Amino acid sequence: MHVVQDAYNSSDLPRGGIATIGNFDGVHRGQRAILDRVVARAGELGVSAVVVTFDPHPLAVLSPERAPISLTTPRQKEKLLAEAGVAAMLVIRFTPEFSRLPARAFVRDFLHERLDLGEVYVGASFVFGHQREGDLTLLRGMGEELGFAVCGIDEVVHAGERISSTRIRRAVAEGNVTDAAEMLGRPYSLVGTIARGDRMGQRLGWPTINVMSENKLIPADGVYASRVFFPSYPATFDCATNIGTRPTVYENYQRVVESHILDFKSDVYGQRVELLFHKRLREERIFPTVMDLSAQIGRDVEATREYFSRRRLEQEVASAGFEGE
Repeated sequence: MHVVQDAYNSSDLPRGGIATIGNFDGVHRGQRAILDRVVARAGELGVSAVVVTFDPHPLAVLSPERAPISLTTPRQKEKLLAEAGVAAMLVIRFTPEFSRLPARAFVRDFLHERLDLGEVYVGASFVFGHQREGDLTLLRGMGEELGFAVCGIDEVVHAGERISSTRIRRAVAEGNVTDAAEMLGRPYSLVGTIARGDRMGQRLGWPTINVMSENKLIPADGVYASRVFFPSYPATFDCATNIGTRPTVYENYQRVVESHILDFKSDVYGQRVELLFHKRLREERIFPTVMDLSAQIGRDVEATREYFSRRRLEQEVASAGFEGE
C-alpha cells in the first residue's frame, strides 16, 4: 500500500481512483463495509482503491478535552487498511487551518481537481468540512456537478445499534472484549515490546512476559484468555493475560500488562509482539496469600486452555459441516 503523509500539500497523489473518506479508527466492521465496496469497485474498473484519512483525529484539534483514545496505532491502521486491499492511503494533517476549509472547497480542489476521483463511497451519516457543513447530500450534489459518482453505504448494526468506534472504545474500557471483537470483526489487540519485569510471575511458578503497550486504550483490569503473535517466528501462542496493579503482592504498584504463555519457555525479551484479547475470564482481586494467588493463576491458565480448545473444536466442526454440504 502506498502511503502519502501530508497529502493535502503533496504532489505525489494517485489520480482516477475509487475513494472513501474518514478517520477509520479501528477499521471495524462498519468501516470494512465501505472499504470492501471501494476495493471491489476499484478492482472491477482496474483503478486504485484510495482511502483519504486524517491525523490527528479532528477532535484533538477542535476540542482536545473530547478527543477519543485511538483504537489502533498508526502502524496498526496502515496494516489493517493494506489487508483490506487498499492501494493508497492519503493522510491529511488536520490542523486549525485545515479545519476552516469549506466543505465545497475540499471537494472541488482536492477530491476532484487533484485526485480526479471516479467514485466516492462514504457512510450514510458522513459529515465533513468547516463546522461539519458537508454531508452525503452535498457530496452527491457536487459529484453530479463535477462528474464523479457518490454512494452512501448503510450502517452496520450489532445488537440493535450501529457499530461505531465510540461503542468499541467503551466495550474495551469495560473489559467486554468479546463484544468489541464482534464489532471489530477481529479481537482487540495491543502492540508493544516485551520488557524485563520484576520476575514475580517466575517466583510464583508462572513466568510472564510484560508488554509495554504502544496503544493507549488498555482493556479493564482483569484476567483474559488471549493470544500473542511474535512476528519474529512468525507464530501465535495461547496465553493468560493479567492487566492491573497486582494488589495481592504490591500496594500502589504501576499498572501492568503481563501474560503467561502456555507451553512456552523461550527468551523473548526485547521482541515486539501483538497481544489479542478473546475473552475476559475474571476481574482482578486481592487474595489472602501469594499461594492462593498462584493457585488462582493455575485455574486461569486451565480456563484459557479450555477456552481455546473449545474454540478450535467448534471451528473444526463448522468446517467439517461446511465441507459436507
